[in-house]
Amino acid sequence: MTIKRILCPTDMTAESDEALRYALALARAYDAKLIAFHCEQTPGNTGVDQSELKSLFEQSLFRYLGPTELAAIDWQRVVEQGNDPGSAISEYAAGHGVDLIVMRSRRRPHRAALLGSTAEAVCRSAPCPVLVMHSDQRDWVNGSSHDIKIKRVLVAYDFSADSELALNSGLLFAQEYQAELHLLHVLSPSPPKETEISWFPLGKENAYHKAARRLQKAAPPEAHLRCDIKHAVCEGQPYREILNHAENNAVDLICIGAHGAGFATRALFGSNVDRVLRQAPCPVLVMRPLKPAMSLPNQVAERAAALAL
Repeated sequence: MTIKRILCPTDMTAESDEALRYALALARAYDAKLIAFHCEQTPGNTGVDQSELKSLFEQSLFRYLGPTELAAIDWQRVVEQGNDPGSAISEYAAGHGVDLIVMRSRRRPHRAALLGSTAEAVCRSAPCPVLVMHSDQRDWVNGSSHDIKIKRVLVAYDFSADSELALNSGLLFAQEYQAELHLLHVLSPSPPKETEISWFPLGKENAYHKAARRLQKAAPPEAHLRCDIKHAVCEGQPYREILNHAENNAVDLICIGAHGAGFATRALFGSNVDRVLRQAPCPVLVMRPLKPAMSLPNQVAERAAALAL
């Protein structure tokens, strides 16, 4: 995962500008270009001219960086018109080689969740990873120095190609910040009459042991030299187990593949990914490449094939 161009959508409110703090910190850490993006949903004359928009953008950025610090960052403002902000964000990212989208999502009641959100729509269509946060989540950007402090990264891993992408991103952040990397695989609940693990016949593997063995081989050997990797296999609903593990282990970042075989099954109230986005105690990085054939390096595809054996 290479981060050279970061897109941060904002609606010019203090709430959405929280994402700018993360985007600015990441832009500084990776020497990336920051694109502050605003979608104006009212066609025609909006009553706000370009000089006013420029001032609004600068006010948003000045909340977190002074003029001198801001001048040292490569950034630009983009204003587009459209009735669907989610589509506008994804289309701009696809057309301008964006490597990471950083945006904020609001907590919503279950009834409102049925309608989805802009962040969830972007996660389902973006051509690059999407980092989503809420205002009341665990914070890992220092308020004064703007340094990034990540201690634990959780990767939801279901042995799919998309979870391989999530693993690569998790490894990137864990190694960069010397954080613990937690690999979690969730099994479907066992049938009531299935033999308990402790009584399983010797010499045979059940689903738990098989998943644990495959999970041990998920990360490349050299990764263990750069970060502490922990493995966990459990049973239950994927989104619940992901949220429980993140809460119980004070995880700072969850990495998840949007179309993984076990983590994106659609349901009445949305996918497991949507539920994790809405309820996570920390920011969530969603991996959903627009062009899967181009998104996986050869070594990643080979590792995914080896794990399937």
